[in-house]
Amino acid sequence: MAAAAAHADHAAEEAADVGPSLVTVLQEQGINASDIKKLQDAGLHTVEAVAYSTKKTLIAIKGISEAKADKLIAEAAKLVDMGFSTAAEYAKAREDVVFVSTGSKELDKLLQGGIETGSITELFGEFRTGKTQLCHTLCVTCQMPLEAGGAEGKALYIDTEGTFRPKRLRSIAERFGLSPDDVLENVICARAYTSDHQSALLEQACAMMAESRFGIVIVDSATALYRTDYSGRGELAARQMSLAQFLRKLTRIADEFGVAVVVTNQVVAQVDGAMSFGPATKPIGGNIMAHASTTRLQLRKGRGENRICKVYDSPTLPESDATFAITEQGVADGTD
Repeated sequence: MAAAAAHADHAAEEAADVGPSLVTVLQEQGINASDIKKLQDAGLHTVEAVAYSTKKTLIAIKGISEAKADKLIAEAAKLVDMGFSTAAEYAKAREDVVFVSTGSKELDKLLQGGIETGSITELFGEFRTGKTQLCHTLCVTCQMPLEAGGAEGKALYIDTEGTFRPKRLRSIAERFGLSPDDVLENVICARAYTSDHQSALLEQACAMMAESRFGIVIVDSATALYRTDYSGRGELAARQMSLAQFLRKLTRIADEFGVAVVVTNQVVAQVDGAMSFGPATKPIGGNIMAHASTTRLQLRKGRGENRICKVYDSPTLPESDATFAITEQGVADGTD
């Protein structure tokens, strides 16, 4: 018992060393406590968040002058490495990247380990292709030990379509030998009702992630509310700008906290000439969604409970596909 407690303490210390630094550290650099409180109220809870912010963003915070913004950026830059490094150094850092298991060996093999942390993975496909089921499974697997394909962290779930079901997590937890009650306690969820609310929830998420270790952030679906809040070609530019800002926040969270970010996306029918030469559907969000996602996975229906996942776009993965199945206990290997 004592040895287990000591191991947990050591793991916590290591996590603190490699994780983001709380914004309160800036007090040691001569930043006033009142200014730090203003940063926290604005959703900037870590030194990394300050370092990654533009001067324009900081000045927009009430009580932060141009001179204060310059000092904040300068002091944060001293604590966060944002300069050049060699490809060898970058490759060594990439060796420490954690991958979260999907629950299917074949799918993990396709993804060369699972869902990558520190980046955005997009799942898109028609209804009943397994997007939400895969998200539920990831909520459980992210809590497992690193050697078992987990990230040893909590899961944060933003539900925009009302499809989150805690009951599913219980059966998945039992499959992996985890306590269902503990698993549910470690999944923090919220229902988003508008695109503005969806974006505001990310600020609350940053506050929680600054205080506790998280392994994954899931937004299911990232685009559904934007389709209803903005309608017609007249609001297309405004929709895309708002969506881009939301995705930028997700990118910052992935960089800042090193978590895996998974977003699901809907598809629409091709109604132009491309339909004759390519797929009948395409993911919504256009180039903004495409550029924000590091890895894009297309899901489609297979035979029976089987689903097929295809690597649609990735900087490292070859274009290929794998079969998995939706079972009572989450995502598993496909059946013949």
